[in-house]
Parts: sequence; C-alpha cells; structure tokens
Amino acid sequence: MKTKSLFRMTAVASVALMLGALSAEARPGGGRSSGSRGSHTYSAPPSTNTAPSTAQPMQRSTTTPAPGMQQPGMAQRPQATPPAQGSRWGGLGMGLAAGFLGAGLFGLLSGAGFLSGLGSLMGMIGFLFQIALIAGMVFLVMRFLRARREGAQGPMPANARMGGMGSGPMGRGDRMPPQPLAGGPIPGMAGGSVAAQTGPVDKIGVTGADFDMFERRLQEVQDAYSREDLNALRAIATPEMVSYFADDLKANAQRGAVNRISNVKLLQGDLAEAWREQDGDYATVAMRYGLTDVTLERSSGRIIGGEPRGEEVTEVWTFRRPHGGAWQLSAIQQTA
Repeated sequence: MKTKSLFRMTAVASVALMLGALSAEARPGGGRSSGSRGSHTYSAPPSTNTAPSTAQPMQRSTTTPAPGMQQPGMAQRPQATPPAQGSRWGGLGMGLAAGFLGAGLFGLLSGAGFLSGLGSLMGMIGFLFQIALIAGMVFLVMRFLRARREGAQGPMPANARMGGMGSGPMGRGDRMPPQPLAGGPIPGMAGGSVAAQTGPVDKIGVTGADFDMFERRLQEVQDAYSREDLNALRAIATPEMVSYFADDLKANAQRGAVNRISNVKLLQGDLAEAWREQDGDYATVAMRYGLTDVTLERSSGRIIGGEPRGEEVTEVWTFRRPHGGAWQLSAIQQTA
C-alpha cells in the first residue's frame, strides 16, 4: 500500500509539473526575451509609464554582441581563486607535534617510557593524558589552518548559495494576478495621453499610423500563433522570430498540447525609443494588453493550463521596418 501511495503521489507531482510547464510556455514569446533590436539588442530600452521596470535582456538572439561586451543573461565565468598558501608556522607546528608524538611512542616501545616512563599505573595515566594533550594540540592547529584557508578563499557568492539567478526555461513574464478584464476608457498607444516616463527617444518621427500598425501587429501575431499559422507569421515577423515561434509550437505539439489565444486588447502603450540603422528603422514600444490565454490538450480539448477568465500582460515589443517595407515584429522582451 505504501508503495502504491508513493507511486500515485509521484505521478500527481509529475503531471502538475508538466501542466505548469505547459502553462509557462503559452502565448508567443511567453516569458522569454527573444529576437534582435539591431545595434541596441544588448542595451536596455528606456523605461516608460507602461513598463517602468527594466526590460529583461535577450535570452535568444542571433545578433552577436559587440567585441568585449558581456552578453546579458549569460553568467560571467568566475575567475579561478588561487589556492591558499599554507602557513610556515602551521607546518612547523605540525612537524613538532608529530615528532614529539613519535619520540614518545619510540620511548614507550623501547622500554624507556614516555617522558617519565610507564612503569606504574600513574605512568600509564600520565601517558594517556599526554596523548590527549597532544591530540588536542593537533586538533587546534588543524582547525586554525582550516579557518585561515577558508578566509583566504573568501565568502561564497550569494548566487552560489541560493542556486543562482537562474529562471525557468519559459517564465510567464510580468503578469498581473488573474482577473476579469476591466472595461472603461484606458489610454491606448496612439492616444497620446500616456507619455514615456523618461521621455521617448524618437529619431525617426513615429506617426499615429505607425502606432496603429503596432497595435494591429499585436493582434495579428497573437491570432496567427494561436492558429499555428507559420505562413501568416512570416508576413508580420522577422525570420528570426518566426523560427522561435516554430520551435515553441513544435514543443507544444510534442507534448500533445495546443495554445489558444483570444480577446486580445491593447490597454496601454507608449514609445520607448525609435532609431534608424543601415538595414531599416526600429521602434521599441511598451504594451500592456489583456488576453485570454489557455493551453488545451490537443486530443480532447480539455484545458490544462492558462487562465480562462483572462489576464493582463506587460511586454516590450520591437518592430523593424526595412527601407520601403512594412513594420515586422523583431523582438519581444519581458519586463523585470
């Protein structure tokens, strides 16, 4: 009975972990910061009222960091700590203690006694006392040397003690507690009533039509991802982002799951920065939007993850527009 109960508990825990993983991998870009922002890929975008916290660094990107730049999100290799050098006096003390003990034992075996001899019971007691005294001295010396060695190595880093900064393979980003989507007038992206907290850096002159396109792309990307339509995604996202979407959809299919997204609505948005490079224009916008995001079992349609009541998500999206072309999704970053 105990074995069966243990097996059932293990099975339940495994299913719960699997469902948690499915929920964490829902929606396009759900939880990972992925894509490219041109020369700004490894620079944090300015904060805004919509996303006052810093955007998380890229975890998946085909853009190579500039020489000498430490890629964010990747742990820096710690420098090797030189081995602590032993104390000269510590080695001398150990040698004296060992020599003293050896001399006493030699005297005992040769019949001369340890210090004063062991011809009587009192001599035996004295011998044992001296052995204990020597052992105590050796213990203290060893403890002192160990303390010096640990002090020379320095304290253990906090991230090593606590397991590091690592995050799950597919976190959920900056989600608000699940709640029904509230109605009422909420400033939109193009409304102009929400200004960037630190002021947007606009070097290309983003227009109202551009903001309308960003909002449309939000709807289109979520819809195409929900339908698992890679052809539609190729028309509105860069090849790099499409490759990430394809990998995520394939992972869902291998687990027998499918993601369904509906009721996508932009609640608030503003420009973080916009700039021009040789390959085109870039615009990074912070968006807070509501959606219904659930994960279904592909065979039965049963809900196995997500929040059917709806939720709100805050992300930072970057769009790229090649010269003479249309805006395409180039990156999605989660907020810290």
